[in-house]
Amino acid sequence: MTTSYLLFIVIISIAMLLVLVIRFKLNAFIALLLVSVFAGLGAGMDLQTLLKSIQNGMGGILGFVAIVVGLGSIFGEMLDYSGGAKALAIDLIRRFGYKRSSWAMSLTGFLVAIPVFFDVGFIILVPVIYSLSRETGKSLTYYAVPLLAGLAVTHAFIPPTPGPVAVAEILNADLGWVIGLGVIVGLPVTLLIGPLLGRIIGARVLVFPKKSDLVELGNKELPSFTSVFLIISLPIALIVLSSVVTLAIAHGSIGASAITNIIVFMGHPFVALMLVTLVSLYYLGAKRGASRDDLLRMSTKALGPAGIIILITGAGGVFKQVLVDSGIGNSLAEALSGTSLPVLLLAYVIAGVVRVTQGSATVAMITAAGLLSPMIAPMELTAPQTALVVLSIAAGATMLAHVNDSGFWMVGKYLGLTEKQTLQTWTTTSTAISVVGLVFILLVNLFI
Repeated sequence: MTTSYLLFIVIISIAMLLVLVIRFKLNAFIALLLVSVFAGLGAGMDLQTLLKSIQNGMGGILGFVAIVVGLGSIFGEMLDYSGGAKALAIDLIRRFGYKRSSWAMSLTGFLVAIPVFFDVGFIILVPVIYSLSRETGKSLTYYAVPLLAGLAVTHAFIPPTPGPVAVAEILNADLGWVIGLGVIVGLPVTLLIGPLLGRIIGARVLVFPKKSDLVELGNKELPSFTSVFLIISLPIALIVLSSVVTLAIAHGSIGASAITNIIVFMGHPFVALMLVTLVSLYYLGAKRGASRDDLLRMSTKALGPAGIIILITGAGGVFKQVLVDSGIGNSLAEALSGTSLPVLLLAYVIAGVVRVTQGSATVAMITAAGLLSPMIAPMELTAPQTALVVLSIAAGATMLAHVNDSGFWMVGKYLGLTEKQTLQTWTTTSTAISVVGLVFILLVNLFI
């Protein structure tokens, strides 16, 4: 089969995915599986080989992602139960002062979204936004935009949130490098976009809490800022340290030993997240009055929303495996080698197109990763370069969130915005993050 024909199969497959999700409202998990079957048959795979690819693709990626997302979900639930997210926000506001509270909200969003899903983090911190608006007389959007920027950046760029974890696994990227470069790119994007857009949008989109909307933070005793910060930092520090040690061993800077083996083991995402989940169950749960039954109930509740993300991610792994086993990936890689479009821009564009047309950032990231995985395999990219491809996909999948994005309606509902105001607020913020994020990614790429 010619490369042109196989490229046509890929284009039709993506179009089919978008039609199934957008027009027919089919669940992305089912749609990805159907598209994978279509692509395999279109590429001439025999039925038994296709079934084996589906099984291998699903099993290969879920062996990693399911554990990471599951543990991360329980950790996030404990942070919610304990009031840890509010503790971060309140303490940062106290340290920064009301005049610089937009910076505090940006940092709060950046930290909270590490263990907590975007929508959960936003809902947890809505009372803080309302309280600040009431105290200062500024528009809700003045504080909401910085918070949204921090949440969105971390949710897209920094594991263990599901999107970058799934993409890193599909592309065989080192999570330590993804986390490290994600922080290097994401933190300045957050601090630049959040406060700046907060001032601009806050002065133009004027929305104030009504008396019936005023939400008190409550009198519940919150955990200390230091304890919450240290708990959140634990898995990140272990994973990054493991990657540094592994790199040092590979370059001959240090020798392998029992100590380095323990460090690498402790820094594996499974172990790091298992440790922080156990710590959170005790310090943020049991030590704060939660019974064993409460902990079991909260853990079970946390795994509910994680289930669909895990299944969609697995279906994305199926799509990737079919592209590899059918030979489509190799053909696309050969075609890509003759194009002048850099892989970082290609990753950004593919993810961006899927995101804008079907709305889900996670589906956009997984689809783009599945397409790029067989393409970049022959390029022999270094670990940092592969991590930047992950971040480029994340940046593209963040752009132009609009009415087909569930976050669009959630933000509008909780802030009392009209559709036009939500476009001015959330859509503008997500697009700014995407574009500025890409700029920082390209700058970092110059030095690695």
